[in-house]
Amino acid sequence: MTEILNLTIIGGVNKDGVDEPIRSVEISRGEIVGIVGPTGSGKSTLIDDIEQLAQGDTPTGRTLLINGEKPDADIRVDPRQKLVAQLSQNMHFLADMTVEEFLEMHARSRGKDTSLVARVIELANTLTGEPIAAHHHLTALSGGQSRSLMTADIAVISDSPVVLIDEVENAGIKKQEALQLLAGEGKIVVVVTHDPVLALMSSRRIVIRNGGMVDIITTSQQEQDVCGRITEVDNWLMSLRDTIRRGDIVEGIA
Repeated sequence: MTEILNLTIIGGVNKDGVDEPIRSVEISRGEIVGIVGPTGSGKSTLIDDIEQLAQGDTPTGRTLLINGEKPDADIRVDPRQKLVAQLSQNMHFLADMTVEEFLEMHARSRGKDTSLVARVIELANTLTGEPIAAHHHLTALSGGQSRSLMTADIAVISDSPVVLIDEVENAGIKKQEALQLLAGEGKIVVVVTHDPVLALMSSRRIVIRNGGMVDIITTSQQEQDVCGRITEVDNWLMSLRDTIRRGDIVEGIA
């Protein structure tokens, strides 16, 4: 597996065939970068270009570089060498096996020790209010449990150094902790979001309009302070949802 120190997006054209104003974006290991813009502006198209490691062969004409160089052709087509993992709001498991069986199988396929299974489950349980156990069947997991398990699996077992996240704000997962976990494991994290918490916890955010990259905004200290305040509110709302989900009485609201 290629060790990725940085990923570079070379700009192409927008929906009108005009060159994108932003001609190059470099993203480093452990960095969280947001993609923001109006609905239909082309955010998911940028994610698709990254996922395919586009080489000027997609409608946008963008080119992706790995450590400043074009990736080998086999990296783009061989699933065993896949450099990019993707998490989305609409994902569920189809395999009829237990959580433990799935994680052990994945660990063996990656040449990893199966003792990592316990750590994956432990981390997954920090990201969801619904406990996950080794004996649980994958098909019985909720959407939030599935995404929490996959996030922890990608962080610990997967070799994919790049993680693309598309709209997880309403996905039943502790989103800030999920992003921090992935970045803390040295992943390059690119997240499409309308959520102010996720946008402001990113080090930078790429602004998309009419299919093109039009601006890059570096998160300021003031924005980081705002992020901290709204994170407190967001965590409170998550706790409130868990209370209601358990069927408990909500108390202490002024």
